[in-house]
Amino acid sequence: MRRILLVDDEPAIIKGLKFALETDGYEIDSAADGEEALQKALENEYDLILLDVMLPGMSGIEVCQAIREKSDVPIIMLTAKGEDMDKILGLEYGADDYMTKPFNVLEVKARIKSVLRRTASKEPEHKQKIEINGIVINMGNRSVVVNDRPVNLTVKEFDLLYLFMSNPGKVYTRNDLLEQVWGNDYSGDLRTVDVHIRRLREKIEEDPAKPVYIITKWGVGYFFAQ
Repeated sequence: MRRILLVDDEPAIIKGLKFALETDGYEIDSAADGEEALQKALENEYDLILLDVMLPGMSGIEVCQAIREKSDVPIIMLTAKGEDMDKILGLEYGADDYMTKPFNVLEVKARIKSVLRRTASKEPEHKQKIEINGIVINMGNRSVVVNDRPVNLTVKEFDLLYLFMSNPGKVYTRNDLLEQVWGNDYSGDLRTVDVHIRRLREKIEEDPAKPVYIITKWGVGYFFAQ
């Protein structure tokens, strides 16, 4: 069951949203001010937070910023104002979406589903640190250590290694790697993947000619050895 934290100082809004979302099968928790919201957000696991901008004590913007220092839980900002500044600030401080009051409950439900779908597709990125067979990759500071030796990788080399280590044993075709690392809009050819794999091996393998980490599956693609 998906768990959502509702943060608003208006009891009527909390009551209405709580009823509507519980009807759809969500588990709902609530907070009426910024300090309570921050405490609950940091002490509990939520799938999404609906966070009002105008709150007693800490503002919603401050709460959002504080949460983002510790967690990447999806956040939708709620604001009674229509000014672009509130929307921009909310997104700049790490919100995933925003809605302006008054809002339709059906729209709230649709936004929640949309944000949950978007963030679910990024779940592998939630693994901040992965360690396999002497290689430690840290997504937080984008660092790589191989057998206690720091290794400097380019952006694409890091993204490739992170993808491989997030799914050890899974074979990726060159097309898979182009799509997931370079994106659907990339217009280059498949040799780009081979070049980056070769350079990555030169940096992490003791003998790049006899790799033990990134293995070639002949006629298919590449995989990270478990």
